[in-house]
Amino acid sequence: MTLVSLITLCLSFLALFATASLATDRARSCRSYCGNITVDYPFSLDYGCGHPGFRDLLFCMNDVLMFHISSGSYRVLDIDYAYQALTLHDPHMSTCDTIVLGGRGNGFAVEQWRAPYFNPTADNVFMLIGCSAESPVFQGFPGKHLPCRNVSGMGCEEYYDCPAWTMVGHKKFGSVHGSGPPECCAVAFEAIKSINLSKLQCEGYSSAYSVAPLRTDGAGGWSYGVRVKYSVQGNDEFCRACKATGGACGFGIDGVKQLCMCGSFNSTTDCDSESSTSSKITLPFPDALAGFVINGAMWMISNHF
Repeated sequence: MTLVSLITLCLSFLALFATASLATDRARSCRSYCGNITVDYPFSLDYGCGHPGFRDLLFCMNDVLMFHISSGSYRVLDIDYAYQALTLHDPHMSTCDTIVLGGRGNGFAVEQWRAPYFNPTADNVFMLIGCSAESPVFQGFPGKHLPCRNVSGMGCEEYYDCPAWTMVGHKKFGSVHGSGPPECCAVAFEAIKSINLSKLQCEGYSSAYSVAPLRTDGAGGWSYGVRVKYSVQGNDEFCRACKATGGACGFGIDGVKQLCMCGSFNSTTDCDSESSTSSKITLPFPDALAGFVINGAMWMISNHF
């Protein structure tokens, strides 16, 4: 093999390596993991990555992924990207085994500007426990027109059969048509728009969601937690174009403007565009190595001939 052929082969290999490495850097610049949960667009763990409407939302602490909103912090049990849903756990939420009173539960309430992005799913039932007769839940719903009702086949009648109720010594029934409110009132999130135990004057709550097909062994077989549907508002063509060119979707320092993160530069369009919001940054090691070899090769060629 001649010197020129050898140098040409080396240069081709290095160029291919540098290109592949840059593409990998782009793809990995935002995607990450916390424990066994993948954190990908529109979520992120690093500021500047993901969708701006989802910023300052997820935190990873000792491999535990936490979701933080105005009502409190929740452990993330799962992110279902196919169905755009998160499953959250509130440590102070009642289940079939334990009733937690004292208004310690987080409930679920988001900041007004985040409300379009997050809502508990339609098959998620919230069962409010020990609410005051003056609770806003019962105002404007006189007589039998209380907001309490089953949601996706789940409600208080089944929940009363849980062993937790015998442990707290509360009655299994309330006066729906009488002078007092029911001990448990099951509502859909859309009915009251916010689960805030202090404002609702309730002692506790439970939350369950159905997994099709709904198990028939009563409340003991329900899935307990808050199942939240998330959505990216507006047209998301920008991010699709960014990903199609090997970039990662992010946003600028203003926390609003979307950017395509392309490894060595950030673009306002995609990674195939020459326009960028900032100058090129220092080349990664494979590119620098390739440049060094290229310059050395050119010097060898010029001296050889």
